[in-house]
Amino acid sequence: MLKRYSSQQRRIHWPYFIALLVTSFASAVMAQPHVSSEPLSLEKALHLAEHHSQALLAQDASAQASRELAIEAAQLPDPELQLSIDNVPANGSMAYSLTEDFMTMRSIGLSQTFTGKDKRRARANVFEQEVGKAQIAKALTLVELRQKTAAAWFDAYYLQQMLALLRRQKDEATLQVKAAEAAYRGGKGPQSDIFLARTTVAEIKDRIHKTQAGFDNAITTLARWVGETDNLRLVSAPDISQTKLDTQHLAHEISEHPDIAVMMAEEVVAKAKAKAARQEKQADWTWSLRYSERGSDFSDMISLGVSIPLQWNQENRQDRVVAAKLAKAEQIRAEREEMTRQHLAETERWLTSWQSNLLRLADYEKALVPLASQRTEAALAEYRGGVGELVAVLDARKMEIATRIEQLRIEMETAALWAALEYLTLPDRSQRHIEAGLMPSSQLLEFKE
Repeated sequence: MLKRYSSQQRRIHWPYFIALLVTSFASAVMAQPHVSSEPLSLEKALHLAEHHSQALLAQDASAQASRELAIEAAQLPDPELQLSIDNVPANGSMAYSLTEDFMTMRSIGLSQTFTGKDKRRARANVFEQEVGKAQIAKALTLVELRQKTAAAWFDAYYLQQMLALLRRQKDEATLQVKAAEAAYRGGKGPQSDIFLARTTVAEIKDRIHKTQAGFDNAITTLARWVGETDNLRLVSAPDISQTKLDTQHLAHEISEHPDIAVMMAEEVVAKAKAKAARQEKQADWTWSLRYSERGSDFSDMISLGVSIPLQWNQENRQDRVVAAKLAKAEQIRAEREEMTRQHLAETERWLTSWQSNLLRLADYEKALVPLASQRTEAALAEYRGGVGELVAVLDARKMEIATRIEQLRIEMETAALWAALEYLTLPDRSQRHIEAGLMPSSQLLEFKE
């Protein structure tokens, strides 16, 4: 039997039906994959890379781990609860009885090792300096992240420019093919000009395929740093002719290098470990209190004891540990000095190459590219006027393409050098207090006496 609905009931269900359609449509739209077509500048890429990085989070976790260990190291060792049954007879009529022999005792005790405040503070200070090291390591990670992201962005940007250049040249060379075909049909040009023009177009297409593959690989590398991005368009290249690096005081700038700062932090940690090793020469005393219960006919016992390590051979034990820690600190200091010299020489080479490339780019901009373009225009005008050959036009065009591509290649190399110089130093120079070992222990620790 069919169920009949009144007109009022049908009107009531229409709003729900419309709402269902709207909801379904909205869900379908939201289910579509998000495609980013917004232009990506270098600054935006750096911002995305910083938020996309897990390495920065790892350094935060490392610093937090050291903070937790610093708090733990400042505390007294845990007390020990001692339970024992002493003097249980092993043979005779009272064998294994816990109550018959008057010497059998059931004991409960408590012991506590008292580590000196200075020793605990020295132990905690090691982890405090590890916190500073982790903070500097995070800055190093950020600098490396910026350098690699900028290098990937510049690679993709200039390959994108090369692709645009080659496609424009291909379009112009295609017009030469049509012109050669028209000239041949009109009896004004040889058939070989057609094949020559087609060969030029094919060569440009081959370069486009090669450059396209390089661009795709560069985008893949860039996506590794900034995250997945579709339909990427790179815009707004920064001015690579200026850098924030103080080239007049390069030695001072190198002292801000993140690698150097990390080694400074490692040296501070090594010195903190040496200081802790000196404190370890102070023996810890362990006090114990025990209550022993005997049979009902005998009195209970209370025992009080103290345990003191006898460091009778400090010359060959504790002193050797201190000497080893000091030697480690000296090793790090020497390695830091060597690394400083290495980075100074490397940065000077980068600076020289960057400045030289800027001069070369100026020459390309003022002379080489305009001359190559004028040669192409002149050869084309002569060919159109009937006094020149197509081969001269195509040779001039190839030379112009090679000149413009070389200009972009030099600019790409210059941009990579600029990125290395621009992001050479730590972003937060206030962290230089690590060199002096001034990590604030009072903010990290609460000593319980």
